[in-house]
Amino acid sequence: MDRRQEILEAATKSFSLFGYKATTMDQVAKIANVGKGTIYTFFANKEELFHEIVFTMIKEMKAKKDGVISEERTFQENAHLVLMKMLEFREHHALLAKLISEEKEMKTPVVQAVLVQVEQEIVKYIAENIQTAIDKDEIKQVDVELVAYLIFKAYMAFAVDWQLTHNDSLTEEKIVEVFQDTIFASLIK
Repeated sequence: MDRRQEILEAATKSFSLFGYKATTMDQVAKIANVGKGTIYTFFANKEELFHEIVFTMIKEMKAKKDGVISEERTFQENAHLVLMKMLEFREHHALLAKLISEEKEMKTPVVQAVLVQVEQEIVKYIAENIQTAIDKDEIKQVDVELVAYLIFKAYMAFAVDWQLTHNDSLTEEKIVEVFQDTIFASLIK
């Protein structure tokens, strides 16, 4: 593995554990087992390093979802598989949950800005898939942006927020069941 990748992995670990605000370049250097100056040969500052990690995470999430979508499947089948991939993804990426938590607790401006960009990218991706289903005449004509936003926010509420106010987290099966019985069912013609 090259030095740049080692730094990215170390920074991801640090941001996931401590959040943006509490992560320092010294911590990242220590975790990566490199000198702090080495980090600056690849990244101008902590914010640039942070953006690189977050947008790599978005690309990875999109790639995983794209890997399950098939033209041969119905909208509901594809939506179910994508939702399962998103749930699987949340288990592997503590970073997003940590950032959401930090944004709520500390209102860190850099984190707020990045989360807005992340949300916009994900909602845009969902909207594109909804529009494809509309074009294929699989689902009703809807306000694509609003429904995409609703799906994203409902997903985040079940996947992240639920466990903050309840004793346990929802199972993947329960989340999928709720989506299938409500949002997805209301879209099908």
